[in-house]
Amino acid sequence: MDIEVRNCNNIDEGCVAIVDGSLNIKYAINGTGKTTLAKAIEYSITDRTEGRNNLLALAAFKNMGQPDAAPVVRGTDSAVSVRIFDESYVDEFVFLPGELLKGSFEVFIRDAAYEDGVRQIESLVEEIKLLLSEDEQIAAFRADLTELSGGFGRPTKSGIHASSPIAKALKGGNKVDNIPEGLEAYEQYIQGSDNFKWVKWQLDGKSFIDISDNCPYCIGGIAAKKDTIRKISEVYDSKAVESLNKMVAVFQRLSQYFSDDTKHVIEGFVANVDGYTDDETSYLAQVREQIDRLNRRFEQAQNIGFSSLKDADEIMERLDSYVIDLQLFPHLKSDSTEAMVEKVNHSLEGVRARAGELQGCVRRQEALIARLVDSNRGEINAFLKNAGYKYSVNITAVEGGEHRLRLVHDDLDDPIEDAKAHLSFGERNAFALVLFMYHVLKEDPDLVVLDDPISSFDKNKKYAIVDMLFRKSRSLRGKTVLLLTHDFEPIVDMVFHHSDRFAPTYAAFLENSGGVLQEIEITKADISSFLAVADTNIAQAQHILSKLVYLRRKLEVMGEKGDGYQLISNIFHKRAIPIDKRVDGGPPMTPEQISVGTGEIASCVAGFDYDAVLAMATDDGQLRELYSNTVSNYEKLHLYRILFHGKDDAIESDVVRKFINEAFHIENDYIYQLNPRKYQTVPQYVIDECDKAIAGLVGMSVLAS
Repeated sequence: MDIEVRNCNNIDEGCVAIVDGSLNIKYAINGTGKTTLAKAIEYSITDRTEGRNNLLALAAFKNMGQPDAAPVVRGTDSAVSVRIFDESYVDEFVFLPGELLKGSFEVFIRDAAYEDGVRQIESLVEEIKLLLSEDEQIAAFRADLTELSGGFGRPTKSGIHASSPIAKALKGGNKVDNIPEGLEAYEQYIQGSDNFKWVKWQLDGKSFIDISDNCPYCIGGIAAKKDTIRKISEVYDSKAVESLNKMVAVFQRLSQYFSDDTKHVIEGFVANVDGYTDDETSYLAQVREQIDRLNRRFEQAQNIGFSSLKDADEIMERLDSYVIDLQLFPHLKSDSTEAMVEKVNHSLEGVRARAGELQGCVRRQEALIARLVDSNRGEINAFLKNAGYKYSVNITAVEGGEHRLRLVHDDLDDPIEDAKAHLSFGERNAFALVLFMYHVLKEDPDLVVLDDPISSFDKNKKYAIVDMLFRKSRSLRGKTVLLLTHDFEPIVDMVFHHSDRFAPTYAAFLENSGGVLQEIEITKADISSFLAVADTNIAQAQHILSKLVYLRRKLEVMGEKGDGYQLISNIFHKRAIPIDKRVDGGPPMTPEQISVGTGEIASCVAGFDYDAVLAMATDDGQLRELYSNTVSNYEKLHLYRILFHGKDDAIESDVVRKFINEAFHIENDYIYQLNPRKYQTVPQYVIDECDKAIAGLVGMSVLAS
């Protein structure tokens, strides 16, 4: 894929190449736009496939309100799915309470073989599952059982919760069947099918009867009837009446499923004038318990499958436990209930006839899960051990037949519930990266993007992570991966040292100059030791000051701070009389030391003369011209430092000073590096600041003159 990006944050235009089926490493210094590039690629794919407009969020501030400068990404059409590793992924998927990875069961266990095993088991229990899901009579029976049980409210010691529908409907007696004295004239309304609506209408209009002695509906006289009208609101509540209607209807629908004795008691309970007694409450609690228990038995039979049959020593014994004995449900012992139960038990007979075949399938499925658990757990734990982490993981079964990935510390037996709170930043990143890899293996997206994922690790952990991600048989090897990083070590490991282990790997250096993003290929030949880079540039640099920059760094890295090193350092510090910093107090170098040092330098830099080079280093005009004509940002920065040395009254850039102090000497950490004459490893924004400071220096010179 050749991906073109325009008008996205600090990238005005640019193009990067991604080789399909390979690891593509893009090495770039901070501020280049790595995260912008990652987001631009992700959004271009998800906007197209999911109908979103997230790419607009990357519009540069300078382009706000300019439709012609909207963000554009081209070249991702061949990818229909993408998974990106960044902070938002970690926040959404990793380190959840009680689980290291969201959906770890789906990622680590539910593969094609697992699904095939489940289908085989489901085919053997299909008859009973279809019966319980498609039989309309059983479905209606179970729905009524559930509604009646819900009418009791939350379980209490008394059996009926005070705020339950049954309590609201019958706590004060059935006032619908037993209309209080004085309200008989309203019988047709109170006992009508829409009685609760009529009661609500009455209550809503109650406030109007005191406006006059006439009916607010028909204007007829009601002076003598007001007390009777008010009594309706004292006796009836629309919600209570509605609850009563529903509960009575459910009791009536279920009456055929109650035993004769139970049916008789419930009919009396529903028709009670004064409300229910404690004894009736206890009786109803027993009825509810049997209703719930029978409903659960139907549910267990409907959910029969691998999750309910695994761990059973004998499948036949487990199947026998699903058979419903109606003798244990005396309140529900009726011909209608028996017909429902018989359907279930008859279907179970068909399953029991295939118990041997079913047991074989369950055992094979259990063995498959055990292999998956051991394999995935073993791979992750091997990585943790190799990387030096004092943790391990386990994949444990949880309720519902699923499994969860849990974290365990070497000093503890129990899993850590809140892993995020116990892990360091580096540990969290390491776990998240490895778990991301397994997530990708499960989803198999067309493109995988890793946004600067491994820069926070020390060297031994970096290689362990890179090895886990890109070399193992079950890894991202062979997938289309874009790895964006400001860390050079992965390139050294995968392109220079172990290209055979990580093939195929393609690397490039990203440079952002004035908003234009371009990439320069990095091959094995482009990676050299610092000493080799220094020797090359001493020979190839155009100006003697630049040659001396590389020679001084070479001598410094080699620990050779002899007479030659001292002379170069004195030039950069603009000393007319060179001093010897090896001696306390820094005495002047002797003529002999100067001669020896000159010879050492001249062996590498032909024609070296201290006074002549010092004259260049102290000539601001010549330095500015040399700075302007130099292409390498690395050399520009050194010339800038020479130019500003000793100018205490000059306004030097804080940005440049911070970069030199915090980032410039990071090259000391790398045995291998890129040649800064070919790759602009010093950011353009730093050079821009150098340009401003030098322009300011010129202005000060003009004013002074």
